[in-house]
Amino acid sequence: MGRRLKKISCLNAGAIIVSALCAMTMPACDSLDDNRIPAMNVQIVLNNPGLWNTYGVSGYGQYNEFIRQTRQPANFFFTETTYTGFGGVLLVMGMDPFSAGDVVPLAYDLACPVECKEYIRVVYDTDRLDARCPVCGSRYDVLMSGGAPTAGPALTGSVKYGLQRYTVNPSGGGYVIAR
Repeated sequence: MGRRLKKISCLNAGAIIVSALCAMTMPACDSLDDNRIPAMNVQIVLNNPGLWNTYGVSGYGQYNEFIRQTRQPANFFFTETTYTGFGGVLLVMGMDPFSAGDVVPLAYDLACPVECKEYIRVVYDTDRLDARCPVCGSRYDVLMSGGAPTAGPALTGSVKYGLQRYTVNPSGGGYVIAR
């Protein structure tokens, strides 16, 4: 009887070791993938007070969209060095969850990471102060959670899909949005 218990204990220990190794090599079930869309150049130069006051954002929840393919905003001067990512750029004034929580300009790619097509873009909802995909219905917190999903297929799958974030760097009295 003592020999049988020892054998079972060794089998259990082996199973525990194999399970632990598998768990360490497999991706986590609750991981957030915010790099699903193709990596494309981003550079929007709003580096003086005049450009920033015209095209930037100044109050919490304010937004603007930049889409080179459709020349949006219509009166923005797109240059040869202006790039707007995969689906365009959503610029919003919100709280950066990765810093001290200051209200700052934040930028995201407009392409829905669930749909992963450049022409399927999230829409900023001014009533709910979030972004929503009109195709899959996913919603994203762009003001306080860095583009993390809050509803829909982007949240409910084994991998959570967040919006691709871009940097917004101070420059010359305005900002430069870049990847």
